[in-house]
Amino acid sequence: MTDVSPLTEAPNPVRELSDEALRSRAAGALERARARSTALTAAVDDDDLVRQHSKLMSPLVWDLAHIGSQEELWLVRDVGGREPLRPDIDDLYDAFQHPRASRPSLPLLGPAEARAYVAEVRAKAFDVLERAPMTGRPLTEAGFAFGMITQHEQQHDETMLATHQLRKGDPVLHAPAPPAARSGPLPGEVFVPAGPFVMGTSLEPWALDNERPAHEVEVDAFHLDTVPVTNGAYVEFLEDGGYDRRELWSAAGWAYRTEHDITAPRFWRREPDGWWRVRFGVHEPVPADQPVVHVSYYEAEAYAAWAGKRLPTEAEWEKAARFDPATRESRRYPWGNDDPTPEHANLGQRHLSPAPAGAYPKGASALGVHQLIGDVWEWTSTDFAGYPGFRAFPYREYSEVFFGPEYKVLRGGSFGTDAAAVRGTFRNWDYPIRRQIFAGFRCARDAAPGERA
Repeated sequence: MTDVSPLTEAPNPVRELSDEALRSRAAGALERARARSTALTAAVDDDDLVRQHSKLMSPLVWDLAHIGSQEELWLVRDVGGREPLRPDIDDLYDAFQHPRASRPSLPLLGPAEARAYVAEVRAKAFDVLERAPMTGRPLTEAGFAFGMITQHEQQHDETMLATHQLRKGDPVLHAPAPPAARSGPLPGEVFVPAGPFVMGTSLEPWALDNERPAHEVEVDAFHLDTVPVTNGAYVEFLEDGGYDRRELWSAAGWAYRTEHDITAPRFWRREPDGWWRVRFGVHEPVPADQPVVHVSYYEAEAYAAWAGKRLPTEAEWEKAARFDPATRESRRYPWGNDDPTPEHANLGQRHLSPAPAGAYPKGASALGVHQLIGDVWEWTSTDFAGYPGFRAFPYREYSEVFFGPEYKVLRGGSFGTDAAAVRGTFRNWDYPIRRQIFAGFRCARDAAPGERA
């Protein structure tokens, strides 16, 4: 009888750091987030900061002050036990009290006042960080509260980046083009064998509540696209009448498509010489080799049906991303347990578009799937829900209030996601109609009966 090694979750080296090293790590992450927030808000004038560029989004100045408000609540008041700086604005920047469409009508802090407020909060937060224990409370264990606030700011930075994409006018953001494809010819699909793996995490110190706890999940054998669906492949769907073929769409998807007259990915338009897009104010031909972006769940679902496939479940996506069949370990990232570098993934607004398929061979998973982290968020077919044993922490409004069939899970992060706010276990979610987010997809299909080993 052959011994089978147990399924495990990769250990996290952060847990071995000294308190001083944890503080240094947290400070660096907070500084990187603030540098990005500053760049996104300094790129436009004050009129642009207070303007609502789309009813789907807040004015940029709201996001900026909201970042400071959350930092004050959790780091200054809770962890630090300090007196409130601006209790009078708590309600203004409570995202649950004021929907985005109504935020411009609120008595918000102006640009100068918002900048001064977030700077004052940050100074006090750094003072708290110098003294806060790294043990004793779940909120401070391994610097969790500082990691939570870093991720919160980076998530709003990605939201502000999406607002920039919706903004009209000349380009104000600039970045080098992503690297070219570096892989040789890749197979169209990767086979993922049947069997269990460890999903989620109990060891990642900065993991958020919906990523926890680690648990075993059985997954049937399936095939998964090696890379996300590219613009070139998506154009084939367009040219084959994909948006006009009712049989490809779910009832909800078809109703949404027809009601809103959706005929292509958002920001695309057809010209006499082909498809063009608007990308942060730049008008350019749609690059065939990049992953398609700005498509809803319903569009992804229809494409998959056209291709004779389906969207992967969340568990399938995570197994393809994390499971190493040689060690039976679930890795922190597809490539292993080391933090992302520019050789692994397109993250952190380093580039302002997805990279071509095959651009990050060093980021491939143990099973040979590419670009699972970065480039585009990937729609899955799974409704957002808690894992077995889920416990809301530190507040229900981060995850639990969104559980249900109204939201679909997205995985993997985009070119606009910072490394601090994405990992192999990280879960995003949104309404299936959303197209302004940096979302794409890849397809899956069931294995044939003879392939299930």
